[in-house]
Amino acid sequence: MLAVSCATTDSVPEPGAALSGAAPPLADEVRAVWVVRQSLSSPAAARDVVKQAAAGGFNTLIVQVRGRGDALYRSSLEPRPEFLDGQPDFDPLQLVLQEARARGMAVHAWVNAYLVWGPVDPPRHPGHLVNAHPEWLAVPHALGRELYHVDPRDPAYVRRLTDYSAANIDVVEGLYTSPSHPGVQERLVAVWSELAAGYDLDGIHHDYIRFATSAFDYSRTTLERFQAWVKPRIAAHRHQALLTAARDDPYAFAEALPDQWDRFRRDSVSDLVRRVYAAVKERRPGLTVTAAVLPEWRSAARWRFQDWNSWLAEGTLDVAVPMAYTTDSEEFHRWVDAALDVAGSPDRVWAGVGAYRNPVDLTVEQIDQARAIGVSGVVVFSYNQASEAPPPDGAAAALQRIGLEAFR
Repeated sequence: MLAVSCATTDSVPEPGAALSGAAPPLADEVRAVWVVRQSLSSPAAARDVVKQAAAGGFNTLIVQVRGRGDALYRSSLEPRPEFLDGQPDFDPLQLVLQEARARGMAVHAWVNAYLVWGPVDPPRHPGHLVNAHPEWLAVPHALGRELYHVDPRDPAYVRRLTDYSAANIDVVEGLYTSPSHPGVQERLVAVWSELAAGYDLDGIHHDYIRFATSAFDYSRTTLERFQAWVKPRIAAHRHQALLTAARDDPYAFAEALPDQWDRFRRDSVSDLVRRVYAAVKERRPGLTVTAAVLPEWRSAARWRFQDWNSWLAEGTLDVAVPMAYTTDSEEFHRWVDAALDVAGSPDRVWAGVGAYRNPVDLTVEQIDQARAIGVSGVVVFSYNQASEAPPPDGAAAALQRIGLEAFR
C-alpha cells in the first residue's frame, strides 16, 4: 500500500452533488477491507479479524499472505515471517478462510510483488530471497555504478542497498526486487500458482506491482538485459557504439535511450502481470485477479511503470483498486471517477479508501461518493488502521462505526 498524493487537472463535479445521489448499499456490492499481515499473528488474532470485519458489515477480506518475501500460508517456496516463529502448525490463510466461509464472506490472497524487505537488518532465514538471491534485488541509480562490479553475495552489496533504503524511507519503503530479472518473475508466477492450487480462494490481489521509483532498477542484470532487448530496436551501428561506451559506463544505454529504457521497465512489469493472469486462469478460471494501483494511471505508468490502464484494456487484470488515499473529497471523486472512465465498467473498479488517514465520518463520506460514482465496490485500508483517531475511535471501534454508518 502507499499513501498517495498525486494530482490531475481533470474537472470534477461538486462533491455535494455526488453525495446527494449516493446509492444505497447493494446486496452484491463488494465491501472489502485490506488485512495486513501483523493482524494475523496468532490463531486468536486471525479469528478476531474475521469476527470484527463481519460485525462491521464487510463481506470481503483481502488478506496479506506475502508481505515481505515470506508466506502466511503453506508454501514450498518462501519462509514463514519471523513474527510467526514458534507456531509451526498455524496456517493464517486457511484459518481465515474457514472463519470467513462460516460467515459467507469472500477471501482474496494479497501478494506484495516486488517489495520484499526492510529497511532494517536483513532477514534471519537463510532461504529468504534477500539472503538466497541477492542478485534479484533492484538497485537505485545512485548505487548502480558502484555496485556494478560487486558480487551480490558480498555482504557489502545488500548492506549498501539496506542503508540506501533506510536513508530514503520517505520515498522507498524498503528492498525491492528487479521486475526484469527472470528469477523474480518465475518466483512470483510460482507463488500465485501455489496459492491458486492450494486454497479455495475467491481471488488473488497484486500489490507493489510497480517500481519503487523511477530511479530504479540499475542492477547489472537489468542493465545487461536492456542492452539485449533494445538491440533489434535501434540501428546496428548505434548499438555497437553504445556497447563500446558501456565498457566505461554501465549506464550508457539507459542514458542514451531514455524512452526505450522507460518502455523496457514498463514492459517488465506488464509481462509479469500477463504471465500471472495466464497461470492463474489456466488453473482456476473463476478466480478474480485484482491489483492495488496508483490512482492516476498516466502518472503510474510514467513514473512507476505501472501501466494498469493497459492491463484492463488487454484483459490481464479483472479489477483495478485505485488507492485513492486522500482527505480531499474533490480529489477522491476525481480519482475514482477517472478510474471508472478508464475501466469502462463498474464491475472492474473497486475504490480504495484510505481510512487510516481519515476520521470515520470522512471514510463513510468517501464510501458514499464511490457509490454515487457507480463503482461496484470499496476496499478500506486497513483492518488494523481503520481511523487516524486514537481510541475509542481506533481500529476495531472505527471498523464498527464504518459498518454501522455505511453498510447498514
